[in-house]
Amino acid sequence: MPLLSLIVFAPLVGALLILSIPNTRIKLIQGAALAAGSVCMILSGYLYFAFNKTTAAMQFIEKAAWIPAFNVNYSVGVDGLSVALVALTALLTLVSIIYSFNITLRVKEFFFWFLLLEAGMLGVFVSLDFFLFYVFWELTLVPMYFLIGVWGGPKKEYAAIKFFLYTLFGSLFMLLGILALYFNSAPHTFDMLELAEQGSLLPLNMQIWIFLALYVGFAIKIPAFPFHTWLPLAHVEAPTGVSVILAGVLLKMGTYGIMRVSFPVLPEAAKWFLPFLIVIAVINIIYGAFCAMAQKDLKKMVAYSSINHMGYCMLGMAAMTATGFNGAVLQMITHGLITGSLFLLVGVIYDRAHTRDIDAFGGLAARFPIYAGLMIIQAMASLGLPGLAGFVGEFLCFLGAFEAWPYYVAVSTIGILVTAAFFLRMIEKVFLGPFNEKWTGLKDMNLRELVAIVPLAVLTLVIGIWPRFCLDLIDPTITYLAAMLK
Repeated sequence: MPLLSLIVFAPLVGALLILSIPNTRIKLIQGAALAAGSVCMILSGYLYFAFNKTTAAMQFIEKAAWIPAFNVNYSVGVDGLSVALVALTALLTLVSIIYSFNITLRVKEFFFWFLLLEAGMLGVFVSLDFFLFYVFWELTLVPMYFLIGVWGGPKKEYAAIKFFLYTLFGSLFMLLGILALYFNSAPHTFDMLELAEQGSLLPLNMQIWIFLALYVGFAIKIPAFPFHTWLPLAHVEAPTGVSVILAGVLLKMGTYGIMRVSFPVLPEAAKWFLPFLIVIAVINIIYGAFCAMAQKDLKKMVAYSSINHMGYCMLGMAAMTATGFNGAVLQMITHGLITGSLFLLVGVIYDRAHTRDIDAFGGLAARFPIYAGLMIIQAMASLGLPGLAGFVGEFLCFLGAFEAWPYYVAVSTIGILVTAAFFLRMIEKVFLGPFNEKWTGLKDMNLRELVAIVPLAVLTLVIGIWPRFCLDLIDPTITYLAAMLK
């Protein structure tokens, strides 16, 4: 059974099905989107359990000649790193579809673009051919542009154009890097596994230039300083469900690209770049935290905290050890769950109050206990409280990086303190103190919102208490990758 092709193309089939439904049949359109997302989630769940977690080898490989004249193949496969991100993508897309049932403007187009976006993201995580990887990478760009530009907030057009131009700029550099790898391989190939075997034979000077070209493309997606400026605006203007995907999955495409492509294919350049990468990681951690501290808008605060948390991923990657890599990948997954749920929770209050100003609330915990409980759990997870998912990934990133970069790690702990400060301040201003009577008429969370958010909160607790749930899946692959770079 071509399991990976079914996972990638199930959302695409759903998207095409939605196009054939009349605009007025809103419930049918929502049902088709939910069905496509559910099929993808069920297949991804089967992939997780069918995957052999004891080996680092690629599994479920499918390969077919696509453009034989240029040795381009439809080649897909997964290892522990890919499976984790495929499952994360399927889960976050499904909960975002459920949450987005409150969309009333051009419902048909919204869910069409949403499912097309899911197909592109899944394709990136399973591609083993560089040409195919690039096609799927670019496929995510157009749906996200429309999802922000049509269904976003007051500055939606500016946010969408900025996102599009930044990402396209990065993609052009990435294309140059891919072409350089193709023409410097013998025989010419786009096969990622073959390039990983041949890449170390390239002269260091060539490796550095190719690494730099690829890095620009990946760093804009992460977003690594100084390419981060598109992110807060895109998040604030995007509709809630789209913000979840943007933070939970799209940012991971950047870190995934570095771990899947840049490190194994260009190992010497990766080592040469390490001092640069660690400095960028520390800037992301501290700068992202201080920017979040300065925000009055709840959504902007969570958006800047994403820059801070992706800094932890880069810190773990700069360790070049199995521990650091495990921490980086676990941080990618837990950040997706935690920040995705935080964006959903911000959306819940915005749908009711039509403001995200932290100072506008007060004492909400007494009147909205379910909402307050979920928000406090996820905020605590995001600031790295032990027992919740955010702690384990951060701890492993610091543990892995400390041996190689002790002083940088010591400085970056400032980011943890500042993160704790801004989340605790948010909890105090929004949920504690006297109740603001202006919000007397608001209702607590409804069933649709709970169905979208509770699974993410449960996983946050499960991974916090039992991190092996993720680590057993990713460790063989990550250990093998770290050994390649020794």
